[in-house]
Amino acid sequence: MEEKDITGRDARWRVDLREALSARERTAIPRAKMPELDPAYRITCNEEVQQGLSPEQAVTEATRCLDCPDPGCMKGCPVSINIPAFVKNVQRGHNGDAARVLRMTSTLPAVCGRVCPQERQCESQCIYVKMKKPAVAIGWLERFAADHGSEEAMASQQRPVANGRRIAVAGSGPAGLSFAGTMANLGYDVTVYEALHQIGGVLKYGIPEFRLPNSVVDREIEAMRRNGVHFVSDVVIGKTLGYDDLLNEGYDGIFVASGAGLPRFMGIPGENLIGVMSSNEYLTRINLMGAGRPGYATPVRHGRRVAVIGGGNTAMDSVRTALRNGAEKAMIVYRRSEAEMPARLEEVHHARQEGVEFMTLHNPEAYIGDENGQVKAMVLRRMTLGEPDASGRRSPVPVPGEEGQVTVPVDEVIVSVGVSPNPLIPNSFNGLDITGRGTIAVDEHLQSSIATVYAGGDIVRGGATVILAMGDGRRAAEEMHARLSQQS
Repeated sequence: MEEKDITGRDARWRVDLREALSARERTAIPRAKMPELDPAYRITCNEEVQQGLSPEQAVTEATRCLDCPDPGCMKGCPVSINIPAFVKNVQRGHNGDAARVLRMTSTLPAVCGRVCPQERQCESQCIYVKMKKPAVAIGWLERFAADHGSEEAMASQQRPVANGRRIAVAGSGPAGLSFAGTMANLGYDVTVYEALHQIGGVLKYGIPEFRLPNSVVDREIEAMRRNGVHFVSDVVIGKTLGYDDLLNEGYDGIFVASGAGLPRFMGIPGENLIGVMSSNEYLTRINLMGAGRPGYATPVRHGRRVAVIGGGNTAMDSVRTALRNGAEKAMIVYRRSEAEMPARLEEVHHARQEGVEFMTLHNPEAYIGDENGQVKAMVLRRMTLGEPDASGRRSPVPVPGEEGQVTVPVDEVIVSVGVSPNPLIPNSFNGLDITGRGTIAVDEHLQSSIATVYAGGDIVRGGATVILAMGDGRRAAEEMHARLSQQS
């Protein structure tokens, strides 16, 4: 029946939606405004800042979509979601069908709807941008459809027919979960091994609950369990289980998604002082290990004057977390200008709303300690922007003659200047080619130098976004499936 066609652009229901309003009427509708918690309240708790669109808001926002015959938005999506199809299902009030469309290609739609940089991906390619109007709020609609339609979608989903092959996944972050979900849909028996005590990887230890609640991650993981994916925590691939152990377990393929959890520091004086730590350590203690919460013994430093070094999303997560842990003054110190910050505009906006101070065009030269070895100040160097670097961003260079000119009192410093790949698997899988950056070398199919081993996400990229890691997981699954199918 035609009504069962939930993706076809020529389905009768979808044609009727297009013909109901003219393009002029649709483009006259203002973009929705996401309800948010008041900044004064939200810094006192870990409640999710963005509250989600109401059903009425979602329908109105979905109505803005022009249902383009050649949708640019899809070209900007790393996991190739059929964006117009899910949006139009939201418009007609079929949230379960919208969620079904999302789950055809995305394992974690409720996560992506919250943390993916849509403004740089799908929304940046929206036809509205060319018209100098705000893009359709694709990310907010994705979140709405996943939150309101996933139970219905999962209830009607049938387990795929098993094909008799077993696959192992090292790491339960976005790349590993995306790969596992895709392979399970193709009929594979998939087991995901996680080194930590909770499943979710960086989604659990790296992203605060005020941006991505753990309950949302758990809901997505439970959906995968219901689809047959097995999860095993507290197993360190490369140590608890090696490559030979996995082969002896009878796995036909291995996907390495162990991430980039090795923090980088700047190599400047004072980094070993008490009170100077990486954002990885700080966020893991709080997000995953319950530091600062009743009933948890995990210690965490509650700085009064906190500086976070860096300008990415992790830096914003860290500085906003510091405020929620009682900081009276929380600062971002970044060597470029605000325009060059890689963090989402939404993250910067929320941080500023919450009272974060921005010291841009400054870079630490050293940290100063007191008589007890505790950090008490940071020495900053003023910077200016020079010529563009390899990424196209203008490189920061020191202002001549300005050494040691700025000293700022601090009692906690959180360093968020990047991460390096987890070295355990690259160093323990004999025959695995490694790049000069410590990442696993893969070909265009995401296959490593070991034929049965594929890899993706930060262990290949070094450090990237959730959605790019998910894209790697999905593509690696398709490539491994193609190779294994040829061997049948």
